[in-house]
Amino acid sequence: MGHIGGNLSALDATLVVLHEFLRTEDKFILSKGHAAGALYTALWSIGRLSDEDLSTFHKDGTLLAGHPPAKGVADIVFATGSLGHGLSLAAGTALGFKLRGTGGRTFCLTSDGEWQEGSTWEALIFGCHHRLSNLTVLIDHNGLQGFGTTADVASMSPLWARLRGFDADVETIDGHDIDAIRAAIARQPTRMQIIVLKTVKGHGVGFMENKMEWHYLPLTDVQYQAALAEIDAV
Repeated sequence: MGHIGGNLSALDATLVVLHEFLRTEDKFILSKGHAAGALYTALWSIGRLSDEDLSTFHKDGTLLAGHPPAKGVADIVFATGSLGHGLSLAAGTALGFKLRGTGGRTFCLTSDGEWQEGSTWEALIFGCHHRLSNLTVLIDHNGLQGFGTTADVASMSPLWARLRGFDADVETIDGHDIDAIRAAIARQPTRMQIIVLKTVKGHGVGFMENKMEWHYLPLTDVQYQAALAEIDAV
């Protein structure tokens, strides 16, 4: 299947959240649903999915579809992948936690391309208005989307400069620096938190990095073996 490049740009942040920050009372929402492979891998790495589960990925009758399913996997609370909806779902979840006084925290991982969606900005306004300090938004800013660079398709570059105009805590970091991701998430904001992750599409596989075609293309057997060899050599 495709979307491997966007899975690799999102994987580091997803692993840090699930391994180090996500508690029983918290929720993680993958707004960029086409990175479901990264989410399934992270859930497997914390023991929530088995090797057998992963072996059914993207096959007929699987629970592990190319986008997060609506039901069947307890850790996945919403089906996502129609871009621009995830942040609204996350903001509503965070407000629900706040109204109930549960202490729950909501994490939402978005793509940079879906910030071209009006619904994403509406959710940002909502989150700022309600001062949702229990909402952390992680933006996988790899600069590439299905039809080109985000700058060419609908430029708002730099995105972080636009976001800083809102009543939110905005920080821009290296999205592949584990220590930087950890430190940013660990902060205790008094309002909605936005962490812009400067990432590389296809990170870790040289022939994929910063190449738009790896938004969609599947790997051939030869490419798959070459990618594994490169990763194993690190």
